[in-house]
Amino acid sequence: VMAVPAHDERDFEFAKTMSLPVRVVISSDGQEVDSGTLTSAFTEPGILVGSGPFSGQASSKAKQGITAELSAKGKAKAVVKYRLRDWLISRQRYWGTPIPIMYDEAGNPIPVPEAELPVRLPKSVAFTGKGNPLEHADEFRNIQKDGKSYRRETDTMDTFFDSSWYFARYCDPKNTSLPFDSKLADYWLPVDQYIGGIEHAVLHLLYARFFTKVTRDLGLHHQDEPAANLLCQGMVLKDGSKMSKSVGNTVDPSQIISKYGADTTRLFILFGAPVERDLDWSDAGVEGAFRFLNRVYRLATELPAYPVKNDVELDRMVHKTIKAVTEDLGRFSFNTAISRLMELVNYMYANGCNQQSAEALVLMLAPFAPMMTEELWNQFGHHSSVHLSDWPKFDAAKTIDDVVTLVMQVNGKVRDKLEVKRGMSQSEAEILVTQSERIQKFLQGQTVVKVIYVQDKLLNIVARS
Repeated sequence: VMAVPAHDERDFEFAKTMSLPVRVVISSDGQEVDSGTLTSAFTEPGILVGSGPFSGQASSKAKQGITAELSAKGKAKAVVKYRLRDWLISRQRYWGTPIPIMYDEAGNPIPVPEAELPVRLPKSVAFTGKGNPLEHADEFRNIQKDGKSYRRETDTMDTFFDSSWYFARYCDPKNTSLPFDSKLADYWLPVDQYIGGIEHAVLHLLYARFFTKVTRDLGLHHQDEPAANLLCQGMVLKDGSKMSKSVGNTVDPSQIISKYGADTTRLFILFGAPVERDLDWSDAGVEGAFRFLNRVYRLATELPAYPVKNDVELDRMVHKTIKAVTEDLGRFSFNTAISRLMELVNYMYANGCNQQSAEALVLMLAPFAPMMTEELWNQFGHHSSVHLSDWPKFDAAKTIDDVVTLVMQVNGKVRDKLEVKRGMSQSEAEILVTQSERIQKFLQGQTVVKVIYVQDKLLNIVARS
């Protein structure tokens, strides 16, 4: 509970359900908002309202001011609460890591001797759906040792236990005496990029940090954090809610794949929203992704039908797209990368395409539609996989347009925008002013006193009546 129903989705739903008051303290434009008109919580940055001396401030700045004032009054305390849950260790189920503990006849816990580790799950168990199946696996549960009877612990550790340190094991997977060699762990760790849903960020990442710090304290490595960068991907929603079997709003991927193919499904999800935002499932969006892939396929397999009108401009468009897509992928902006590929395909349909440009398109599309691009790459005559090919490189000189949009002002007021050649000189700008009928229209008979040309950006004309 955040106790901010106007600015937290879960609090908003709860407040509406229970008819609790909703107080708006942030709005998009700094204007007071009638809470009765709200249909959803406002969760974006904005301007504070109804907040006393902090009203009118940007929410990001106000946070610092409010914290400083509370600290000065001794009312601000830094509280960190870690939600480590019992079920990580106490799990009444078969699947999971066995806990290496056994109990003597008096019920005292005794660690399993190191020579007998690891404890392995039995392969023959009865899954009856009632309770923990290990409780009924007598050969596993009951131990006779040195003439004494022991009972093995039948709880298991959750799979979070395994995945909380496996990335360190990857550094040294064949080590039979230690989990991993400290030198190898220090060389490879921390993980460069952690990607997961927000639920994993709260749960799995918290356990991974816990394990990382424990193994650090044990001297197994010298890293403080498991990962250097975190990206929380959004969830897939349908009808406004998170997809869930209990809600009954799931989409069977096998039906989508059988009708449209896996590439379409993948492309739609990556294009539908920024990776960190939730995605609203849309049947129309799936259809759109399918149509786009069909357009690419027709273009690549019917090149003679699309003769090139201008080789230089096509080459420039391809290089600009390679640069943009490369940069988008570097910051996980998959939706904008796909959008740029769509723009390139539209350009090729209107202005033609050759095999070199089509191959560049297929290479850039390969991460998003791996199967169709593999087939097209083969049809182009390549015998190796498209996914083993070098990523296309761009020529920086070819990413610069010959024509730029120049803002035109008369006496400091924007009057028009002009398309002019890049790198126009001052003298050429002065000639443009005298010869352009569009500029003369805005001058309305005034005499030009001065022409100020800021290269490729601004043309300011100082004129007097």
